[in-house]
Amino acid sequence: MQDILEAGALLRNRYEVLELVGQGGMGAVYKATDQRLEGRICAIKEIFPALSIPQQASDLEQMSEQFRTEASILARLDHPNLPKVSDYFSIDNREYLVMDFVSGRDLQDVIREAQRRSEFLKEEQVLGWATQLLDALEYLHNQDPPVLHRDIKPANIKVTPHGIVKLVDFGLVKVLQPDDTRTVTVVQGRGTVAYTPLEQYGSDNGTTDTRSDIYSFGATLYHLLAGEPPVDAKERFLRPGCLAPLRQINADVSPRVERTVFQALSMHPNERPASARDMRDMLIGSRTPLSPVNSDVLIANVSWWSAIQANFVLLGTAAALLLIAVILVLFAPGAPS
Repeated sequence: MQDILEAGALLRNRYEVLELVGQGGMGAVYKATDQRLEGRICAIKEIFPALSIPQQASDLEQMSEQFRTEASILARLDHPNLPKVSDYFSIDNREYLVMDFVSGRDLQDVIREAQRRSEFLKEEQVLGWATQLLDALEYLHNQDPPVLHRDIKPANIKVTPHGIVKLVDFGLVKVLQPDDTRTVTVVQGRGTVAYTPLEQYGSDNGTTDTRSDIYSFGATLYHLLAGEPPVDAKERFLRPGCLAPLRQINADVSPRVERTVFQALSMHPNERPASARDMRDMLIGSRTPLSPVNSDVLIANVSWWSAIQANFVLLGTAAALLLIAVILVLFAPGAPS
């Protein structure tokens, strides 16, 4: 069992630990105050990398270098649905990530509350969260190199008091290196069983890609809509067909959403949506905006129609006067017949 930092502990002569927020086999998360920036509350992720690798100094140094590489990439990320990583450092072979502290409830608590009321979460509400999460995933996956979260689940998704969804806990983040078959992972780990695709089990040999996050996202949607997590991938491999249809559990789920969730939960990566954008389009349809040309034409048409409506009386009066003038000309004495 790893030692946990006590309240009042000072890290790097800057971050004072206020309380333990959560703990797992691979690390812990603390709420802390930044003494250099008065009033700033942050979250500190403490990672125990030495648990699952040999203790040779060369291994520790290599892993520390991997951590620094990936932490520097995380620090460059800037998206409204991701907490901002502001600092990273190592102390006694433990790695630390400092990021924004996200207030609010995680979706695991939201699910439990709905269960206590014997209710399901509304599909419309879940899709609202899903849209924000897919924006964050698309942003992560479009980085160069792509960044995988690898531990998407309700407990790692927070909803702020303003309704903004944040994908938190970068403990298992992985940066894809297409020219390198080695694992490049901040912390050795496999994610949470119910949300982990089959290819993420076993030795981490670089076979995971962005579609692994799509599986975890689909499992998260299943849990939100069904009120229970899906059967894990290994069990489904051994017992095909054991995953209960969503609409069998919650009849209010639309056929379109059920189909999309089950495609995301496909055992083989090639059968899943290829990207976060594809997943979003399958869930709620394309949100591609009008092209600039079409937008300009639309704005021009609206502007002309608004002008006509605003000056309708004036235009009518002008037309009547023109008609009277034509009549007077035609029927005036001496007018040509």
